[in-house]
Amino acid sequence: QVQLVESGGGLVQPGGSLRLSCAASGIFFSINNMGWYRQAPGKQRELVASITSGGSTNYVDSVKGRFTISRDNARNTVYLAMNSLNPEDAAVYYCNAGITTRSWTYREVWGQGTLVTVSS
Repeated sequence: QVQLVESGGGLVQPGGSLRLSCAASGIFFSINNMGWYRQAPGKQRELVASITSGGSTNYVDSVKGRFTISRDNARNTVYLAMNSLNPEDAAVYYCNAGITTRSWTYREVWGQGTLVTVSS
């Protein structure tokens, strides 16, 4: 069974920075796209950033220039560096990964979520 374990959330002041990490564990053949989603209270979950296995990235407009997604394929880990945080960035952040299993099936896996609070 594949699991994604997130870390790095917390409370930060406006203008501050945080770095989220998400590590995949378990038995699988490969990890394809990885991404970070967020969901604020009363809002739908939205894709924040994604990265392919080759390193191509995509960002929602509201975080461009402030957030950076990266991955370490050797460690099966994806990161989200968040700078210049503002209260609108406060949400539960979820890691997502597309996994190819040993039986050559595709599974989408979600982490448990990590809370980011932006407040003075």
